Amino acid sequence: MSKMIQKLFPLDKNYILRQAQSELEEELIDRMIFELKRSYTLLYNPLRLMDHTFAKILDTYDVPRERIRLIYRQLCGIYRFRHGDNQLEMLFDGRTHLDKFKEDWSAAMLRYVQDLGMHEQYVKTMLRMTLLFDTENRAEWAENHCKAFINQFFELKVIKRHGELKLKVG
Repeated sequence: MSKMIQKLFPLDKNYILRQAQSELEEELIDRMIFELKRSYTLLYNPLRLMDHTFAKILDTYDVPRERIRLIYRQLCGIYRFRHGDNQLEMLFDGRTHLDKFKEDWSAAMLRYVQDLGMHEQYVKTMLRMTLLFDTENRAEWAENHCKAFINQFFELKVIKRHGELKLKVG
């Protein structure tokens, strides 16, 4: 588990949810890339006219996954912050809690990236750090702006006190 997650949620007892998010990470990162391409198309090229940028976005599969992983983990943390406080419920359908959390998280993450994908700032910054990656400096700038936009979108504030990061709704 990443150090950032441990710092943001030192008292998070919901280890099953973390496990579910961790097990789905690679699959959902792929889905994030797919949804990013879809969002770009809907926002900037609904007629699907083939130009250089659109072709590059569609044809790029080898992307800097570590940058997307940071955004994925940020979304994981936001989800746990908002939904990870509940106690385990009784399941009567034969599923394990891990299976249920995987389903719930997958659905929520898809909703998150589709909702974020309606905003130009998210799409542009994600593209700059992944599919349209050109320099490390620009990607780092885009990553910082993307993280800030996501916190603003979810109405969260990251507060740093005494070296610890905490999330606050508001």
